[in-house]
Amino acid sequence: MATERRQIKTASLADTLGVIAKVALPTLAKGIFVRRPKVVALSAMLNLDQRAVERLQALREKYPGGPVLLPIPGRPQAILLQDEDVERVLSDTEVFMPATAEKISALRHFEPHVSLLSRGTDRERRRRFNGELLEEGCPIHPMATAFMKVVQEEMTAIVAEAGGKLDWDTFVPAWYRIVRRVVLGDGARDDDQLTDELEKLRSAANWALLHPRRDKLNERFHEHLQQHLSRAEPGSLAARLATLPQSEDTQVTDQVAHYLFAFDPAGMTAFRTLTLLTAHPQTLIRARAEAQERQNALQDLPFLRACVLECLRLYPTTPTIFRETSEEVEWEGGTLPANTHILIFAPFFHRNEALREDAHRFNPDGWLGAQPDTRLPLVPFSAGPGVCPARHLVPMLASAAVAQILTQAEVELLEPRLSPQEPLPATLDNFSTSFRLRRL
Repeated sequence: MATERRQIKTASLADTLGVIAKVALPTLAKGIFVRRPKVVALSAMLNLDQRAVERLQALREKYPGGPVLLPIPGRPQAILLQDEDVERVLSDTEVFMPATAEKISALRHFEPHVSLLSRGTDRERRRRFNGELLEEGCPIHPMATAFMKVVQEEMTAIVAEAGGKLDWDTFVPAWYRIVRRVVLGDGARDDDQLTDELEKLRSAANWALLHPRRDKLNERFHEHLQQHLSRAEPGSLAARLATLPQSEDTQVTDQVAHYLFAFDPAGMTAFRTLTLLTAHPQTLIRARAEAQERQNALQDLPFLRACVLECLRLYPTTPTIFRETSEEVEWEGGTLPANTHILIFAPFFHRNEALREDAHRFNPDGWLGAQPDTRLPLVPFSAGPGVCPARHLVPMLASAAVAQILTQAEVELLEPRLSPQEPLPATLDNFSTSFRLRRL
């Protein structure tokens, strides 16, 4: 007699609608690939990120153990609510594929051949190429000396030009100059057009299949990008790229487009880290002391890197991690069907006060000595074989940018009003944050 196969717990229709309304829609509305400032401001005002965490806390209590299926028409959808399930899913990119149909429909707008969307041998080759170029296993990139010179020059300039007040609109152009110089060389420093082209394509990606592809713009952007890469300018990743084995299958401009895209939220994190430091005076003293002591070695800032990682815990720039099952998967609670779309909502694990005493506190010491991909279920850069290959390069550049500002000026947070004695808000709106600078 055949044994009846148990099914994974399925959420009720009411609970599913609650997840859609309080978790999925607010996250999508803020913009997955380009943040929408007005929606971010609304999310902060209405505390929507905290409501999303609370919605999943209630779901975890009601459906203990294993993933929970959401009865959404189209194909199976599951959400993870247990720490051990996050570790299981992220540790296996063959069974739990990063190249989900939803991700493909969005990123096809500007990087259809990026390693993140690839499968099989294409993924292996492209992933290896990215790992070698970005030195994913190395906390200090071999080209760090050249990169630190760029960071010092641009951050020094921004302090000089800010006129005593620093806000996002002042900071982000300087950050983009850093990114273009690091990735493509000094010849791309002032190429705002390249960044604007990519932002338009990313804005289309926010809508996935709902937005028509901008093929001509995409072609123009990749040609534009290739022109910069062809210079292989010394001191840039483009120069290192030119020395690595590659073929037509590598699809180099797709890989580099992803670097330019991913460094955008890295700037957001650097700016938010400065916000958290200025809101915590004792931590700021430690950070400034480290920055001053290591002015000639900004690539190696253990405490400030820990501050960046803690900022990413509190405010993950990739709040949703998606995977897709390539086959049926057995769980203790039943069988997860093949072709199931899996959602990991990082803020639920990062900011769940039922799981963490420091859920809403700035506690960078918790990261000292820890690698950013070994603190599951804390996943600022994902984890496992699909971990972000820039998981060391991003904190290195972000911490150096913050350090350079701290060595150039006294920084006072004007907006928002934060207190080290109060729990931190669930949303930190970088678009409306501002500081007063007093040059040293």
